[in-house]
Amino acid sequence: MDGFPVFKTKSEVYKKFNLTDAKSRQEYFEYKCGEEIKKIREFLKENSFIAYFLGKKSSGKGTYSKMFAEVIDPSAGSGQAKVVSFSIGDMIRSFDAVLKDEVKKKELVEFLQKNYRGYMPLDKIMEALERRSTKVLLPSELILALAKREIAKLGKKSIFIDGFPRDLDQISYSLFFRDLIGYRDDPDVFILIDVPTAVIDERVKFRVICPTCNTPRNLKLLSTKSVEFDKETKKFHLLCDNANCPDEGKAKMITKEGDELGIEPIRERLNKDEMFIKQALTLQGVPKVLLRNSIPVSGVKSATDDYEITPEYVYTFNEAENKVETSEKPWEVKDDQAVLSNSLMPPPVVVSLIKQLVKALGL
Repeated sequence: MDGFPVFKTKSEVYKKFNLTDAKSRQEYFEYKCGEEIKKIREFLKENSFIAYFLGKKSSGKGTYSKMFAEVIDPSAGSGQAKVVSFSIGDMIRSFDAVLKDEVKKKELVEFLQKNYRGYMPLDKIMEALERRSTKVLLPSELILALAKREIAKLGKKSIFIDGFPRDLDQISYSLFFRDLIGYRDDPDVFILIDVPTAVIDERVKFRVICPTCNTPRNLKLLSTKSVEFDKETKKFHLLCDNANCPDEGKAKMITKEGDELGIEPIRERLNKDEMFIKQALTLQGVPKVLLRNSIPVSGVKSATDDYEITPEYVYTFNEAENKVETSEKPWEVKDDQAVLSNSLMPPPVVVSLIKQLVKALGL
């Protein structure tokens, strides 16, 4: 996407880390952006921020926010965490349980009576929530009120908000965020993610799960310890390696129905997401962090270290030894401008997030 520069994470002195290992990954972050980590941790002792993640569906928003919290906040995952996140979609889905509890339902209705400002009658909204009707589009004003409610519940913590209304035109888009930005008296930041459509497409198409324990993997991007070759179909199958699976090492991982279609079922949504990101780029008065998931192949060596590139797993069947051999190569995809690119592992994207956030917060 235009306007998203390549952020360099290449080390002056090369040192290799295993980005799939938690301990090695933590050492990687200290090596790549240790000073910036200290600045943010110091800021969080007395202050907080609200960051709005805007990106296409499956662009990695949850992964990046979770990894950021693990790096920055030693108390992440506990009740004392300084950095938390919530998803607008999860928030809406959580009302299934709320509406089944008469006390909580009453509290929700009373809150909306005081705080909801929109044109759709409240009784129609409650009816749509109870029926989970996809035909009734929940108004942006409702999403706004519920987002504020969630922010208030979380208290004085730094918050990553994942998601935003999808029925906004250019005018209501700016009005929505003008109302939400500054709702709490601390810095607001937009975090915009540029991910090639081809990356999302291949993540979906090659996604597989264990039929026994539902552990997810990806035939191309997240292999298992053992791979089997079906001589009749000429296809490779990952064998589940989840230690808690009753069929560990035996269960063939399968493609979920519909995944073979890739992004086609969600193409319209992805196009709309991209439109909103472009609108956010033009919205004035809010600092922006621009994250890229991929880098043109021509600029990879000067911008990144080799282990920061997402590997693609390639399988060959050795007839002589009757076994599958697995090798790795840099994953190559064409970005939305048809430029051959390499996809980045999540950690270098989070390094970019940390360093840009320090500037956005003026630290």
